[in-house]
Amino acid sequence: MNTPQFKDLKAVFINCTLKKSPKQSHTRGLIEVSKTIMEKEGVVVEVIRAADYTLPNGIQPDMTKEGEEKDDWPELFNKIIAADILVLCTPIWLGAKSSICTKIVERLYAMSAQQNEKGQYIYYGKVGGCLITGNEDGIKHCAMNMLYSLQHLGYSIPPQADAGWIGEVGPGPSYLDEESNAKESDFTNRNTTFMTYNLMHLASLLKQFGGFPAYGNLPEEWKNGKRWAFENPEYR
Repeated sequence: MNTPQFKDLKAVFINCTLKKSPKQSHTRGLIEVSKTIMEKEGVVVEVIRAADYTLPNGIQPDMTKEGEEKDDWPELFNKIIAADILVLCTPIWLGAKSSICTKIVERLYAMSAQQNEKGQYIYYGKVGGCLITGNEDGIKHCAMNMLYSLQHLGYSIPPQADAGWIGEVGPGPSYLDEESNAKESDFTNRNTTFMTYNLMHLASLLKQFGGFPAYGNLPEEWKNGKRWAFENPEYR
C-alpha cells in the first residue's frame, strides 16, 4: 500500500478560547496534537486565536460597511478560504461551544452565498472538523452543532471528524494542567489522530479530483431554470 501524500494541503485551526494571547489556552494544547501530526505529514498549518482579532457581531462579510469602526474578518476569511481544511476548536462553557465559536460560525455563514470558480457555493471542496476541551460534559453536544453548521455551509465532513478531552464534572484540572494526565489519554489521542488523518485523506481526495463535480449543485443554473433530474410537479 502506498503511503498517502499530503504535502500540497493547507489547514487552518481556529482557536475559539475566550482568552487573548499570551494567556494559556487548554484548547490550544489539544490543537497542538493534531497540528503536529499534520506538519509531520507535510501539511502547511496556521493556528488563529480568534480572541486576538476585532470581530464584530453580525452576518455581513464586512461589518465596517454596517457602521463598525473595525472588522478583521475579511483578513481572516482570506486565510480560511485559502486552506483545504478548517478545524473549529472550542472550550466548553455551560455544556455548549464558546460565544466566540458561535461568532465564527456566524461570520462563516455571512460568506456562504459566495461562489467558487465552478459556480458552487464557496465552501464546496473544503473539509471541516472540530476539537473540544473542558472539564464538564458536552463534547458530543458541541460536535453535533459545529459539524452540522460546517456541512450546512458547504464543508465536507469525513468519518470521525471530532475529538476532545474533558476532565471530571465540576471544578478540576484542565487539559494542560499536569495533574490531569490529559496528554496520556489514549481515547483522546486515538480520536485526535484518527480525526486528523481523516481530514487529510478527504481533503487530499477532493483536491485530487478537483472538488465536487459541478453537476446538480449550481445555484445560478437553478435560478435560471435548470433542474437536472428533479421533476417539478408543476411541469407534469
